[in-house]
Amino acid sequence: MFRTTADWLHEHLWNTLLRKIITCAVAAALAVGAYGLVAKLTDEADNCAQGVTESGGECIGVNGSGYDFGEPLIAPVAARIAEENRRIDKRPHVTVAMMLPLQPDSKAERRQLRSELQGAFLAQYRANREAGKPVVRLVLANPGKDYLRQADVVPDLVRMARSGSDNLRAVTGFNLSLDATKDAVRSLTRQQVPVLVARASASSLANEESKDGTYDFKGLARIIPTNEEQARALAAFNGSRKDRQTVLVRDTRPDPYVRSLARAFQGLPEDGPPGPDDMTFTSPGVADPGDVDNQFRPTVNTICNSGADTIYFAGRSTHLRLFLKRLAQEACEDRKFTVVSGSDAASLNNRMTDEDWAELRDSSGKPRMTVQYAAPAHPDSWRTEIRRWQDDEEDGTGKRPPASKAPGSLRDPLAELNRLDATITALKSAGRDIGDVQLGDSRTMMVHDGVHTAVEAIRGAKPTGEAVPSAEQVGNRWATMQSKNRVNGTSGRICLTKAGNPYDKPLAVVALKPGTKAGPGTLDYVALAWPTGKPQPEDCVVRGG
Repeated sequence: MFRTTADWLHEHLWNTLLRKIITCAVAAALAVGAYGLVAKLTDEADNCAQGVTESGGECIGVNGSGYDFGEPLIAPVAARIAEENRRIDKRPHVTVAMMLPLQPDSKAERRQLRSELQGAFLAQYRANREAGKPVVRLVLANPGKDYLRQADVVPDLVRMARSGSDNLRAVTGFNLSLDATKDAVRSLTRQQVPVLVARASASSLANEESKDGTYDFKGLARIIPTNEEQARALAAFNGSRKDRQTVLVRDTRPDPYVRSLARAFQGLPEDGPPGPDDMTFTSPGVADPGDVDNQFRPTVNTICNSGADTIYFAGRSTHLRLFLKRLAQEACEDRKFTVVSGSDAASLNNRMTDEDWAELRDSSGKPRMTVQYAAPAHPDSWRTEIRRWQDDEEDGTGKRPPASKAPGSLRDPLAELNRLDATITALKSAGRDIGDVQLGDSRTMMVHDGVHTAVEAIRGAKPTGEAVPSAEQVGNRWATMQSKNRVNGTSGRICLTKAGNPYDKPLAVVALKPGTKAGPGTLDYVALAWPTGKPQPEDCVVRGG
């Protein structure tokens, strides 16, 4: 007689108490296993890489194992960071995090990102081959476009700061002055994670100097002068302007960089009868051109009829490019303008096409305007200034002194720049690709100096006999980094006030040169300028008042 399947199952799986128990246990185990497998597959589908999760089309999180966040341009330098992290993994180390939007939309922004990560890796590579301890692990932290997902990343960084294996001791990067950037800095410093701002220049990301030691961001340092300091340095370099000579063109979009730059230009001292009122435009975003070019048409027409010859531009490089093109196209009956902007203009070179450069030249090949900004660094500054010092000494004494006798404030940064060049050359010779390194836009130099400064603070804060300092000890170290405790950077001597601000740090006045022939122009070094109007003191001692 044939038995049904149900009969067979009942006899073998269910007809005794023992078999019922075994069957239930096996079924439960299979259910748990199936659930775990599904959860694992779902989790893997949501994860971009170790420590990085897909959210809203972006990969948000922290990673130091070589993940390139889907950006091929940064893949080589991400791979080198991972190699270096593996090399030092078994040694006592600290972690430094680079907090930057790591999935930019435009080609220009991707090139800028590569420059910044190159600077960070070059500082890590150098630090780990010096005698100082501890060695440095570098991780990349993506807070999303415009830092809007920073709240998802900050908890990971705080956890790493409290972890005895990660020993996160500084978060740096911070390349955009935005409200969300400020939120990230505030959240990190309130939780005693030291922060160093290398690129963002808005005053809202700086502590005000305080006599009682009370600061908005305890544990914050920065190595780039604020927009106000940049404007003062440019004003001191160019000399006073009459009010009627100048006009301010400013973006009305809420943007801390733009707001502080506009305030800085508005605060410059000017004499005489009033000139034209501010000219405004409204952009849709940091890197979004929108209809800004169309808005510039009436603005330029008004400026041409205003009598002004100096234009202060408070806006991002995306929109500065469009303004320069519109100003060149209108011609203004052969009038020559000087356009002055802030440090974001250092990105202009990455955004200009050959056709853009051609529009800035007249029919004879001469530039239609002078474009000037205060760059936080330029690779030609130190050699040029040492030669000028030699020329001045020769004019006064009749003898040309050797470069080795130049002021230390010129020699020290040049020595750092030479070390950076040597590191780049050594990596190329070893076949360790990090992509084409371009120093002209200051990003590689400034981020290198940021990581270098963080490492010097960490090593200087380490108590004798301890492997690593605490996060609080590193945050307290910023206030001591002056005089002989200064950091010599490729961008100049970094002497920090008690509020963690750079003291009278030199800026490079840079001019946009469209050239006389077809092809790209250049960002040429002009001279040094200082926020106080006079050179940084040679002893690097921060003085009161």
